[in-house]
Amino acid sequence: MTEKTTGASYAAAGVDIEAGDRAVELMKEWVKKTQRPEVLGGLGGFAGLFDASALKRYERPLLASATDGVGTKVDIARQMGVYDTIGHDLVAMVMDDIVVCGAEPLFMTDYICVGKVHPERVAAIVKGIAEGCVLAGCALVGGETAEHPGLLGPDDFDVAGAGTGVVEYDRLLGADRIRTGDAVIAMASSGLHSNGYSLVRHVLFDRAGMSLDQHVEELGRTLGEELLEPTKIYSLDCMALTRTAEVHAYSHITGGGLAANLARVIPDHLHATVDRSTWTPGAVFDLVGKAGNVERLELEKTLNMGVGMMAVVPQESVDVALTALADRGVEAWVAGEILDRGDHTEGATLTGDYAV
Repeated sequence: MTEKTTGASYAAAGVDIEAGDRAVELMKEWVKKTQRPEVLGGLGGFAGLFDASALKRYERPLLASATDGVGTKVDIARQMGVYDTIGHDLVAMVMDDIVVCGAEPLFMTDYICVGKVHPERVAAIVKGIAEGCVLAGCALVGGETAEHPGLLGPDDFDVAGAGTGVVEYDRLLGADRIRTGDAVIAMASSGLHSNGYSLVRHVLFDRAGMSLDQHVEELGRTLGEELLEPTKIYSLDCMALTRTAEVHAYSHITGGGLAANLARVIPDHLHATVDRSTWTPGAVFDLVGKAGNVERLELEKTLNMGVGMMAVVPQESVDVALTALADRGVEAWVAGEILDRGDHTEGATLTGDYAV
């Protein structure tokens, strides 16, 4: 007699719906902390709702949108078993791109992909995203947690997000506003932020043989703690600066490095020069360079070198801008200026040597 076989099921395939439901319940309290008055409903719907009538006060509102992830930094979080900070990185990557054009961050959605749903772990990730949204002034209106058994290991995960902001048409920031003689103000990063980790991991782990729990004297903490330092979120700082001083443009320093990102907001007839001697990159940048014998130009086109955001302002706004940023606890300094393009083929270059 043939033994009766058990029918296939979603759970047998590795997807745990009950665990997903528990994760949603655990994250609700954190999502609630991000709510703005324009948000309708709560978690559990098929779409997040945002009351667009709030935009009626704008004469010509422009919606700004961006999407991003945090790259291979998620593997550092996985190895360390720390899941409640990576969300700050995600919000920074998305919302600090949006604020560059002068837009106010409005709302964000997230996508978390896991090999196996561990409810507390997923909730910790969302907690970090929610905390980041509070720091950016936006609402977390929804998201998705997807379980991909067979494609990802039980402890593997990735995160991505998308955000929306709004800016009045005649207050749009960018290349059209920049003029010869403008100053370039640099805002300090909190470390590596969320870019270049493929290079960093290769250099520090594969080549130098370092470990995450290794205490590094020049860093003053373990390597893992340094690498997991959350990306600084500049959204509210930039919005406050725009209200206080005349700002012509912002540049979010992410993948591609400082010069390449700054060049993205420089008009074709102008050129930005940034003087390295105006700051000293943090110890982690020197560590990566020395451990992998990485040339300075390679570091600079991969890492932020200690600058996470730049503002281009007229000379007469420099003092007001620096004071406004200092009042908000943002370390900032004049790092360069805007000149005529001349013989330069690129929109921005770094000059001099870093201060020791």
